[in-house]
Amino acid sequence: MSVSVQQADFDIGAEIDALLAGRTDVGAVATFTGLVRDINDGSGVHAMTLEHYPGMTEAALEDIVAQAKARWDILAVRVIHRVGTLQPADRIVLVVVAGSHRGEAFAACEFIMDYLKTRAPFWKREDTPEGSRWVDARDSDDSAAERWKQGG
Repeated sequence: MSVSVQQADFDIGAEIDALLAGRTDVGAVATFTGLVRDINDGSGVHAMTLEHYPGMTEAALEDIVAQAKARWDILAVRVIHRVGTLQPADRIVLVVVAGSHRGEAFAACEFIMDYLKTRAPFWKREDTPEGSRWVDARDSDDSAAERWKQGG
């Protein structure tokens, strides 16, 4: 189980290979990759800048992964979240979950992403034709995370 908050891009295939290195007990790998969109809330987006609080953000991500591990029988997890200024189509976040079976891997991957969106301290600013704006949390993200409290 490892988390990284970094400016550098990541290679999805290399991350999966590293997670699976030497393992023969994995039957399923579920992944999620988040990308910067060139439009949000009806406005064009030229760039997105992500800020975090070093130490606190990594601890929050580790706690989310620990909750997933306690909830599902998963074998390995890798979470990477990028910070800094990103352009449309750039990768922002990667969640890779390895499990014995696909159901556990899918559920844990979705849980980690839902909780990451609502509980990990990141601040996002978008540069649009109308100027820069901070991106607020979405109600849909809160709803997605809330369902896990009710048994998922």
